[in-house]
Amino acid sequence: MCLGCQESHPKKELIRIVRSPEGEYSVDTTGKKAGRGAYICPKQECFEAARKSRGLERSFKNAIDPAVYEALAQQLQALEVTAKTEE
Repeated sequence: MCLGCQESHPKKELIRIVRSPEGEYSVDTTGKKAGRGAYICPKQECFEAARKSRGLERSFKNAIDPAVYEALAQQLQALEVTAKTEE
């Protein structure tokens, strides 16, 4: 289920955001990185909705620094650009 739009989608259509055991956050394109994961649609609107509703913070049971949100937003934008160029 997407944390932004709250809709269920097949797992392969969602992007996993993972918190590593060391406490670092990143976008997991393989779905195999170690750590706790949360899923969102690959849309900027869903990311912003998850950010506004604090969905990631609830999933990870931890406060997330605004700088982490900015880094995740940049990683998602890079994925969107890559996906558009492959089409």
